[in-house]
Amino acid sequence: MRLADLNAADDEAAVHAFLRCCGSPRWARQMAASRPFASVAAIERRADAVWWALDRADWVEAFAAHPKIGAGRAHGPASGGKAGGSAGAADANWSDQEQAGVAAAAGQTMRRLAVANGQYEARFGYIFIVCASGKTADEILVLLEARLRHDADEELRVAAEEQRRITRLRVNKLLEQEPDTIS
Repeated sequence: MRLADLNAADDEAAVHAFLRCCGSPRWARQMAASRPFASVAAIERRADAVWWALDRADWVEAFAAHPKIGAGRAHGPASGGKAGGSAGAADANWSDQEQAGVAAAAGQTMRRLAVANGQYEARFGYIFIVCASGKTADEILVLLEARLRHDADEELRVAAEEQRRITRLRVNKLLEQEPDTIS
């Protein structure tokens, strides 16, 4: 998709496109309402401002749109799951690409990730969210285990920053797509 296509899209299509980047419907609606954008940098700045103005419930909704680390396909907007919408298989592919470093992990590492993921979700009430691009399963496991030691407020801020980073990557992926990806 090109910037001009995003700017020209109707509101529903623009919300749909933004949901591919972040599973918070409120964020996506505010981003669509903020058009037109002069540049990708302008989208990034607005995306960050809207993200940090949201509340905990919006953040947790965005987190839920991701698959658990090492668990496979997304269950949120990418696949029509919890967070609503149905943005398509490309989004699940984005998650797969982002978690590519986990795919080749040894069985023991995957078991430890599964246990730590369960501990994290029980402790904080939402899935572990990390910008996994370029990270190995072992690196992610170290981060996960370290973040289990955070208090609830600190961890929510860390998780929100990780989601912000993922969103930024996905906005850039969205705008690298062919123009016919929005319909």
